[in-house]
Amino acid sequence: MIGPRAGVRVWLVAGVTDMRCGFDTLAAKVQTALAHNPYEGHVFVFRGRRGDLVKLLWSDGDGLCLLAKRLERGRFVWPQADSGAVLLTMAQLSMLLEGIDWRGVRATWQPSVAA
Repeated sequence: MIGPRAGVRVWLVAGVTDMRCGFDTLAAKVQTALAHNPYEGHVFVFRGRRGDLVKLLWSDGDGLCLLAKRLERGRFVWPQADSGAVLLTMAQLSMLLEGIDWRGVRATWQPSVAA
C-alpha cells in the first residue's frame, strides 16, 4: 500500500520529537503520550526541532509505515502546544507536506442548505 486508506484520521503530534526515533520509539510515543493504538490505521505526524523535517507513522494492516520529508526551504507549520495532538483532514495533511500553512485555509464556496 502506498498511502493511508480513505477515512483515516490524521493526528499531528504537538511539540518537538527527536528525529532519530524510528518505528518502535514513535509507536511507543503514540501509545504513552497520546493514549492511541499505533496499529489502528491512523496517521501520526511528528516534527523535529528545526522544523524542516517531519515523520509520518501509520499502520497499513500489514505493518508499520514510516515516511520522512525534509523541506529544502522553509519550515513546517506547527501548533504552539507542547503536548497533545491536533486532528487534521487529509487535505490539511497534503498542505502541510507541501509546506503550506494549513491552519487558515477555508473553502471559497459553501453549499446552501436546501429547505
